[in-house]
Amino acid sequence: MMMPPRKSLRDLILKGMYMKNKFVFALLFSLTAGIAQAGLMDDLNKSTSGNLEAKAKEQAREKARAEGNKKLAAQVNKRLLDEGRKNQCSFKSGTDKLEPGCGSKSKKLANVIIDVKKSLQSQGQTGFKFIVSGHTDSSGNAAKNKALSMRRAQVMIKELIAQGVSAEDIEATGMGSSKPIIKKDDTPAKKAKNRRYEVQVRF
Repeated sequence: MMMPPRKSLRDLILKGMYMKNKFVFALLFSLTAGIAQAGLMDDLNKSTSGNLEAKAKEQAREKARAEGNKKLAAQVNKRLLDEGRKNQCSFKSGTDKLEPGCGSKSKKLANVIIDVKKSLQSQGQTGFKFIVSGHTDSSGNAAKNKALSMRRAQVMIKELIAQGVSAEDIEATGMGSSKPIIKKDDTPAKKAKNRRYEVQVRF
């Protein structure tokens, strides 16, 4: 029976070196992969962190802009409300027909709206609208009052457009008797105060 040839010392050394090199290669490969993965994760974390930071800054800017618009709207709307009350056109009872003598009042109100628009644009404001709301007293049916108040608001819009306000800048809404100036309008004078229109800016 023949015995297998004994491995020489040189073969054993070479085999050991091979196994050692194989182990070192595997270790280096593992380390390189780990470093590459860590670098990729670092890039991803930086990217995510950058996106979150940019988003947070944008949200802060939007919040500041909204707060600024809120304060500006309060100032502008006080002026518009005062002017609207000083320049009220009268409607024939129960209709959307204007009483005589509205021309000079609507002209004054239109000039204020145009002036406010120029002022807002000079401050870099865009996308705002002027809302004309119609209001009635508490007499009669609520649904009919709302419809009547809408028609009156639309009539006032036509009047303001005729006086120079841009049709693209203005919208109508009917409030009926839902927002009275005087809660209990149980006299003709109180009812007259609740029958009105108002102009406000909306950003």
